[in-house]
Amino acid sequence: MTRANPILEQQLQRIADGPSGPKIGAFFDYDGTLIDGYSAAAYFVDRIKRGDMATKEIVETLKLSRKGDLSDEEFFEVIANGILDWAGESEADLRALWRRLWLEKTATTLFPESWKLIDAHQKKGHTVAIASSATLYQIEPLAEEYGIEHIVCTRALIRNGKLTGGLDGLPAWGEGKAAGVRAFAKAKGVNLKASYGYANGNEDIAFLKAVGIPSAIQPKPQLEQVARESGWPILRFPRRSRGPVKAMARTVGAYAAMGASFVAGLGLERLTGDSRAAADFITATASDAAMAVLGVTIEVIGEQHLQAHRPCVFIINHQSKFDMFVMMNIVRRSFSGVAKAEAAKVPGFGRYMKMAGVAFLDRADTQKSIDALKPAVDRIKAGLSMCIAPEGTRSWTPKVGKFKKGAFHMAMQAGVPIVPVVIRNAGEIMGRNDQTMRAGTVQVAVLPPIDVRGWHHEELDMRIAEVRQQYIDTLDHWPAGGA
Repeated sequence: MTRANPILEQQLQRIADGPSGPKIGAFFDYDGTLIDGYSAAAYFVDRIKRGDMATKEIVETLKLSRKGDLSDEEFFEVIANGILDWAGESEADLRALWRRLWLEKTATTLFPESWKLIDAHQKKGHTVAIASSATLYQIEPLAEEYGIEHIVCTRALIRNGKLTGGLDGLPAWGEGKAAGVRAFAKAKGVNLKASYGYANGNEDIAFLKAVGIPSAIQPKPQLEQVARESGWPILRFPRRSRGPVKAMARTVGAYAAMGASFVAGLGLERLTGDSRAAADFITATASDAAMAVLGVTIEVIGEQHLQAHRPCVFIINHQSKFDMFVMMNIVRRSFSGVAKAEAAKVPGFGRYMKMAGVAFLDRADTQKSIDALKPAVDRIKAGLSMCIAPEGTRSWTPKVGKFKKGAFHMAMQAGVPIVPVVIRNAGEIMGRNDQTMRAGTVQVAVLPPIDVRGWHHEELDMRIAEVRQQYIDTLDHWPAGGA
């Protein structure tokens, strides 16, 4: 949790204490509610960069963006013109376009707090839906990422897999969104009076009044007034579309502090000739300095497992580049990791990785043969612990992805235990593609070691699934005491 948000915590508790089952709905607006800002902005910027927008259209778009709230007539004109521009396009091409825009821009603006609300509803078995005036193609990437099956939105008319340029029904805007939610609830047997709604716009007032438990998220003025008069919860989240000025300054300061630690470590190496001691000095001092400058606190449960089972293979769930800084701070000495071979050429950091004993692997070779792990296994046998993210890539949400086998093969070949390290909230400090780090608290649970010496290759998939389940269970039921 980056900072305590009592209204959010109250809402999460209300969901947890409330009834379960699919007859309870949870309807989420998209732009401004699940993401910070508007997904269409990425589309217009992309068109401008590609030279697809005429000057007149750019001017008209800027006028509308400065105007703020649109009337129903203005919105209908905007959405109708937008879909008219897509006439003749295939659904496959539009899905590819919005998937690219999602990866390049939109996904970086996800509100972690809204994900927590969705996750809470999903755990209760509620019927979760996105209700938005945006088009299906804009929303689908997020719905897929969050595991949301249902979408109430503005639909384009399709003939033979191609858009005709017309609308299929009314846009899901204002009363149109409220009508769409009511129709969906009737079709799915959802009790709207017992259901939840979340939105930010003045045009969403009708939609929120259609559900029994409405909440305003980042509300615009008119919605905020209605929410206060009606006693609806008002939730506010830190901006994600751009880092706060203070966070940007702290990020620069943190990198500067780490750079100073690196320079001091190089001096220590020249003085003593001991690369390992210099690397451990850099690891500990750089991470301590960075956390202090950033205003980040790390709370560790099961800290005894960090030191008692060396050498070992530490495995972590992976949402952010910040995970590496967390591990540097809590493990501190005599550990390293693996990296692709080209990382050794990165100025400065490549030098540190070499000092720290990073095993540079050819990713293509590791997919073909477990023998390619030999550089990492040799380091473990020499007494160095390794830190690996078995998911292989950073995730957009705290959901735990599928684990790959490399870390487990490594531990089995070296004859050392696996030590699971479960990290919570790192993505709120620094998201998957963020460049800015925020202040806050990161929580870490270090689980007891797993002895892999008796594991057999034919049962590896089952064993890995069991380890992954430990991460899911720990994140769902965070331990209050020692792990």
